Amino acid sequence: MAKKGDWVQIRTVILEAKERTARIPEDTQKCDLLQWTKGFLQEENAAIGDEVTVITAVGRTVEGTLVATAPHYTHDFGEFVPEIIQIEKQLKKMMFGGEV
Repeated sequence: MAKKGDWVQIRTVILEAKERTARIPEDTQKCDLLQWTKGFLQEENAAIGDEVTVITAVGRTVEGTLVATAPHYTHDFGEFVPEIIQIEKQLKKMMFGGEV
């Protein structure tokens, strides 16, 4: 359960699939156009799936469906690649000369 002032993420449907233009790929036409927004919850209490209002970090007020509380980034840049170290050494040598 999220409380007023919690950092949350909402989802808003910008265009339903039937409203999308025919100028986009066919598989894209079949999907709603969605917007994901993070902000501070304005309702006293809310559960995932509730329609809520948030105020974003820049002060915008946005309404949508609550999808996450305390959202965080889940991406990374993959596994370590040893060749990158060698590239870095070569680049520094080219740029600055000698061993760096």
